[in-house]
Amino acid sequence: MIIGRLLAGIGIGISSALVPLYISEISPTEIRGALGSVNQLFICVGILLALVAGLPLAGNPLWWRSMFTIATVPAVLMALGMLFSPESPRWLFKQGRVVEAESAIKTLWGKGKVEEVMIELRASSSGSVEEDAGWFDLFSKRYWKVVSVGATLFLFQQLAGINAVVYYSTSVFRSAGIASDVAASALVGASNVIGTAVASSLMDKQGRKSLLITSFTGMAASMLLLSLSLSWKALSQYSGILAVLGTVLYVVSFSLGAGPVPALLLPEIFASRIRAKAVSLSLGMHWVSNFIIGLYFLSVCNKFGISKVYLGFATVCLLAVIYVANNVVETKGRSLEEIERALSAAT
Repeated sequence: MIIGRLLAGIGIGISSALVPLYISEISPTEIRGALGSVNQLFICVGILLALVAGLPLAGNPLWWRSMFTIATVPAVLMALGMLFSPESPRWLFKQGRVVEAESAIKTLWGKGKVEEVMIELRASSSGSVEEDAGWFDLFSKRYWKVVSVGATLFLFQQLAGINAVVYYSTSVFRSAGIASDVAASALVGASNVIGTAVASSLMDKQGRKSLLITSFTGMAASMLLLSLSLSWKALSQYSGILAVLGTVLYVVSFSLGAGPVPALLLPEIFASRIRAKAVSLSLGMHWVSNFIIGLYFLSVCNKFGISKVYLGFATVCLLAVIYVANNVVETKGRSLEEIERALSAAT
């Protein structure tokens, strides 16, 4: 069991870094945002299906074995599917495999796009003979600012309280008279799916930065509602309903931007020579902060009370709004090569 969980964790960690990177490099500019957020959408759908798959556990304690067996199906399908998927044209071009890059572009975007994309790739690489950056290069003056944006976005994502809200949601729903923990979790999962579906349709229309600002603002308001519903005596009569409303609004707000955007944005803003390592570093921040929140959340709640903790999360969300407004660049409608040239000129 322990070895299995360890292997599953390693696989999830690797895929969480590689999938957004691969999608960003193979997607046409005009729909890159939508395709990137579809990845997050299906993650949310998978979580919801996993919750539904857990329903038989109430009547059959041995059902967990069947659940783990079912979970191998999407993993096998993904492995088989990748055998037939083309390699990233950008990676192939960078390795000097020009003919293979042209073939991949033709497969992905059609024959008519080959010349246009190859011109962009050549323009991006003209005059540059630099090798891939090392890990220490990420902390150099040249790259640290953009790398810190990626790491900070994931730090805000976790410190804004998403996992704390999910962990505590069953207690919140019980206070409103919803006794089934599975039903409560399913409602949270459904809210996540709905919000992410909306984000997918808006990603290439509204842009990444505006969705992040809207998302963190909505999360701050929801956290404030949760805090007040649990601490303000004037609302005590409606505390259960308001807590449920705050939880659902928070999850929807999160899934509009703070959930899907960081993983999509990072491969877009990182230069090609640091992209793989910088994405890995940023997602490492995601998992470390996720672990810390899970480890200490209940202890902090017991010491300060859930209402004050929610108020702290609301403050983090407002700080995130200020940070995004001042440090995140908009990447909507721009190719990866255009973004890299613009950021290189800025530094």
